Amino acid sequence: MMRFRRAALVVLLVLAHAAVGGDSPRERRPAPVMGFGGADWLEREGREAEQRPDQIIRTMGLKDGDVVADLGCGTGYFARRMARAVAPTGRVYGVDIQPEMLDRMKGLLAREGITNVVPVLGTGDDPRLPPASLDWIVLVDVYHEFQQPKAMLAKMREAMKPAGRIALVEYRLEGDSAAHIRAEHRMSAAQVLGEWQPAGFRLVEKYDYLPTQHLFVFAKAR
Repeated sequence: MMRFRRAALVVLLVLAHAAVGGDSPRERRPAPVMGFGGADWLEREGREAEQRPDQIIRTMGLKDGDVVADLGCGTGYFARRMARAVAPTGRVYGVDIQPEMLDRMKGLLAREGITNVVPVLGTGDDPRLPPASLDWIVLVDVYHEFQQPKAMLAKMREAMKPAGRIALVEYRLEGDSAAHIRAEHRMSAAQVLGEWQPAGFRLVEKYDYLPTQHLFVFAKAR
């Protein structure tokens, strides 16, 4: 009887954890994709202080000649900054599934005189990137919206050079530093690792200097 009670208590605790947004990868459902109507939020005042794009780019160590992809690039907030870091001979693929976002990015690129960003209209299961071509892939606040994450992870892996890296930024599900963001648009470290490691990636480093977000660097598992 005591063993049965203990087992029942464990089940209840697991169910309670899931009910409040536990961090098991099996419990995560992709969040709705933010539509073009939210484009202004991507260029919001205060984003630089919150996300520290220049510090992330320094962490990546981008240099002239690197080939980079910004998946879910939106208005090109990161793509434009990375384009300057890899200039004059490097290239950035700005990938999005919404043509309206790409049009907005093209306008900002023209206004800022940036010519080394290549807009790419991807799909929900394929970013349409050249195979074995990328030194870095960047995903900022977008992976949690991928409706077919397994397919996208496989395609990203194919697009990386053997020594390529991926920088993944996601709002923290743990704690309350990102409590202003809806839970479905946040991820825990356990959720990220639970999905990326089985897909053939290894964690190189996890950085904690962002005020509200995780920053992971992944490489191909060997």
